[in-house]
Amino acid sequence: MPSSLGLAVFDCDGTLVDSQRSIVRAMSAAFGEKGLPAPDPARVRRVVGLPLAEAIGRLWPEAGAAAWEDLADTYKRHFTAFRLADGVEEPMFPYVTETLYRLADEGWLLGVATGKSRRGLLNTLRRHGLLDLFTTLQAADSGPGKPAPDMLLRAIADTGASPGRTVMVGDTTYDIHMARAAEVAALGVAWGYHETQELIDAGAYRVIDDGRDLRDALHSAWEIDP
Repeated sequence: MPSSLGLAVFDCDGTLVDSQRSIVRAMSAAFGEKGLPAPDPARVRRVVGLPLAEAIGRLWPEAGAAAWEDLADTYKRHFTAFRLADGVEEPMFPYVTETLYRLADEGWLLGVATGKSRRGLLNTLRRHGLLDLFTTLQAADSGPGKPAPDMLLRAIADTGASPGRTVMVGDTTYDIHMARAAEVAALGVAWGYHETQELIDAGAYRVIDDGRDLRDALHSAWEIDP
């Protein structure tokens, strides 16, 4: 592979940025527009990372695919309106920004694989001045979403990396299952939306609860068999 220490692919919501308030707000607004009760915020956090229509299907299982797609469009419209009004809250998690710059300086290839749309991902990365750090960006509207392996496989192909030198970093079991399906190592972070034991049970080789441990945890990936 290229002269790098490896390819580290990050989830976005719940891993790089804490976007739960804005996601819950947009979901509540979308459900409300359709005359539906707002879903419990805890249930919304559980589905962050899935393709949007699938996530809505888990929140509103009694409806069907057409209704889920329609509500997904409504959600996007509300989220876009919030962003245009500068009402989207997506703070970076502590120490993540500094670690990303250090990884890039050391020679890591960096990527993102997210349930966001590509437009939403670009908006988030530009807002935090991080866009130029990433070699590959994989979003929900470019093919099958998590936990299918497609986004990770495209990231590997984009960068010329190999599965054996690739790590997926994420906060949900969807991230971990995607990594396992792509036969790459999976590193969990405990500051997101699924519990530590769930990530371990899903196949994460390690789960960290402090952004300052991210660099060492990535280096330790080569000590395990993915």
